[in-house]
Amino acid sequence: MPSRRRFLAALIASAALVSACGGGEQRQVIQNKGSDTLVNVAQAWAENYQTVNPTVVVAVSGGGSGTGIAALINGTVDLANASRAIKEKEIALAEKNGQDPIQHVVGFDALAIFFHGDNPMDEISIEQLAGIYGDGGEILKWTDLGVEVPGCKDQEIVVVSRQNNSGTYAYFRDSVLGKGDFKLGTRDMHGSKDVVDLVEKTPCAIGYSGLAYATDHIKLGCVAQETGGSCVNPSVDTAIDGSYPIARPLFMYTNGEPTGFVGEYLNWIKSDEGQCIILEKGYAPATEVSCS
Repeated sequence: MPSRRRFLAALIASAALVSACGGGEQRQVIQNKGSDTLVNVAQAWAENYQTVNPTVVVAVSGGGSGTGIAALINGTVDLANASRAIKEKEIALAEKNGQDPIQHVVGFDALAIFFHGDNPMDEISIEQLAGIYGDGGEILKWTDLGVEVPGCKDQEIVVVSRQNNSGTYAYFRDSVLGKGDFKLGTRDMHGSKDVVDLVEKTPCAIGYSGLAYATDHIKLGCVAQETGGSCVNPSVDTAIDGSYPIARPLFMYTNGEPTGFVGEYLNWIKSDEGQCIILEKGYAPATEVSCS
């Protein structure tokens, strides 16, 4: 009986190996999880890398920067995507679990402010955004900003945000609210696309997310550092040169310095080929690139 069990175990293992190899060389799997902002470009990287190295499969999933970093802390991913920097308490927890988080900048993003297409607002300041989003903020209606939005009953602003496990949420809070709290009553959306969809359909709404999620059906706000100051439009160029007030780096985290097939994949992401893909997706590359 024991020999029969060993035979069956060997047979199952052999079948699994053939399945993983596709009858040829065994494939390596890279687990990649995290930022909703980065998930689309991460999927594009994974798909394109199949033509570079068919023996490596990159399994991509979203869930937010906090989700990816938590998976890195627990040792269940090879690459954690994040649209915010890892926190000191997360580093401490990772080290306690025997992990060594290493940060890699893979691009830059302009965090865009979205208005409904009929909203006459063209520009907004960081101070005004804090008045709309921040706890205790006194900007409650569009008329408080000197405009009237067609189709917006009572002119009350519908404040659209992200869930608190999102790196976009954390970056907006730190950069716009000075690490203060969001006001109660914000509509916290699971993903960036959900933010855009709600703003598109809701005349009273304002929202924020990565520039790459913008569509032709919403307006992008020109953002000024101070009310009455000159504003800057979100774009790849203004994210690269840092002139846009709420531009941010985009990260991947590894456990220790990456080696082997994970290191090769990350090096490819940082190469011209990988960086041209992130540029095509509407983000700013981490380095100067030449794209055909």
